[in-house]
Amino acid sequence: MGTTTQNRTNYQMGLSSMRIFLDTANTEIIKDYFATGLVDGVTTNPTLIMKSGRDPLDVYQELKDLGVPDISMEVMGSADDMILEGRELYKKFGDVTTVKVPCTREGLVACRALSKELIRVNVTLIFSIPQAVLSAKAGATYVSPFVGRLDDQQVAGLEVVRGIADIYRIHGIRTQVLSASIRNVHRAVRSWYNGADVVTMPPAVFNQMYDHILTDKGMELFEEDAKGIVRGENPVDMYKSQEFRK
Repeated sequence: MGTTTQNRTNYQMGLSSMRIFLDTANTEIIKDYFATGLVDGVTTNPTLIMKSGRDPLDVYQELKDLGVPDISMEVMGSADDMILEGRELYKKFGDVTTVKVPCTREGLVACRALSKELIRVNVTLIFSIPQAVLSAKAGATYVSPFVGRLDDQQVAGLEVVRGIADIYRIHGIRTQVLSASIRNVHRAVRSWYNGADVVTMPPAVFNQMYDHILTDKGMELFEEDAKGIVRGENPVDMYKSQEFRK
């Protein structure tokens, strides 16, 4: 089974309860990272699309072609505008579509309408538990609390994540917590620890998840020691030899 197929299968079967989304619209980076089989989806926003310098529809199509199973596509405007655009996006891109709306009165009207049509909705710009409660009642698939921006305002962003996760658990709410505005690995890990179902992160933070100074030192030691190992005949060559097969 290929990497893309396996990744899609894992997503559909729910084998990973700690999912990772990439927060970028750079399709070259996404292609590279998605090939690892460790990335479960992508979130975009107008700022990221603008930085890519591309038409958003072209970006979404390329991501769909790569096999990304969940792509957050942001819509704006009045409730009617967001509903119409959300429907069009779903019509064009199908089940990979997650329509991203802001946590405003208009956004939640759009969320309710789209969710009734079984279109996934990610309610973004969440900064409080009451906003998350309203979003869940509107049928949101995901709510996206902005951890970093809350921290900037001297509000404990991770406490908001935990509060949302707790209240959803207590009341049996199926809306998933998608922790956003993540600026370092510590915030990513603590988001999962505090109950987030998904963490979306920039590629730089994803890279940091691999890193640890003791891993680097251990690899240096092993590589040095490997030079001193006395090696016999290559096992593959030995197997191929006529004498070994006798």
